[in-house]
Amino acid sequence: MEENIKKGTTTIGLVCKDGVVLAADRRATAGGMVVGKKTEKIQLINERMAITMAGTVSDAQLLTKLVKAELKLKEIRTGRNANVKEAANLLGGMVYENIRRMSMIPGISHFLLGGTDTTGEYVYDLFADGSITKVDDYVSSGSGSVFAYGVLETSYHKDMTIDEGVKLVIKSINAALQRDIATGNGVDVVKITKDGVKKVFEQEIKGKIEE
Repeated sequence: MEENIKKGTTTIGLVCKDGVVLAADRRATAGGMVVGKKTEKIQLINERMAITMAGTVSDAQLLTKLVKAELKLKEIRTGRNANVKEAANLLGGMVYENIRRMSMIPGISHFLLGGTDTTGEYVYDLFADGSITKVDDYVSSGSGSVFAYGVLETSYHKDMTIDEGVKLVIKSINAALQRDIATGNGVDVVKITKDGVKKVFEQEIKGKIEE
């Protein structure tokens, strides 16, 4: 059962003037135990959208696979790509149904969705209860979010460029790494612009003494 209830993380979604930035750490925990050190918490759902995952890993992984498949089916059926708002509504509906389904293991999942379409670049906060919030500046989820917010609140500004945004999310994740025991082992950062999704930073933090 522990394999199904890995919890604890820090993820960030940031809106910049020329795109959006998503960031996440790599640690997966079950209670006080670290059960994964290379967990990829940022997942590409198509060429122009990506999500960050927090909560119960098994639910988050399954919902990620389902939304990928549904978006591809929608593209085939309609002959067009879904926009970011449609993708957010689709995933939000899945989260809503998932958490209200009776189960021995709580189906808790929290996603941040970033993407681009013909109208611009967007970030949506898909909370664990299925609610959907369009983010105009920044959002963070997970156990380390309280520490990340401290940095975001003081350093974010509306005219921030993608490059400035990347530096800010790394600084914010680092603040959580220092203080939250469920956050750690590395950082991944992607940027999403009119050119699509691109990983722009990845670093593994081994955290052991070399003899």
